[in-house]
Amino acid sequence: MVGHTGVYEAAIIGCAATDKAIGKIYEACKKEGYILFITADHGNAEEMKFADGKPKTSHTTNKVPLVMANAPEGWSLRKGDGVLGDVAPTILAAMGLPQPEEMTGSSLLEKGLKRSAEAASS
Repeated sequence: MVGHTGVYEAAIIGCAATDKAIGKIYEACKKEGYILFITADHGNAEEMKFADGKPKTSHTTNKVPLVMANAPEGWSLRKGDGVLGDVAPTILAAMGLPQPEEMTGSSLLEKGLKRSAEAASS
């Protein structure tokens, strides 16, 4: 959110704080055996100034990554152009839960990988 202020230094501090928090969450996921997914709905802090040096406070159209960490060995995400609507189906598949028919996205887990219902409940 601090990227929208146009204050470059605030964005740096915000990104550093987010990085530190994600590190703590990642360590907890490793300890408990959870998969961690990290993404965003848009960019902003990676492009904070226009060519003339004026602050850019709007969303960017750059691609936003989906990162999966601490997943079972052999799991990976499909490479290519996923969309925001694919995130929830991906997480549901990782949890071994069915995807509601109202969700139009697709799991980005490579080659239909998904946790079995038994593994998800243990």
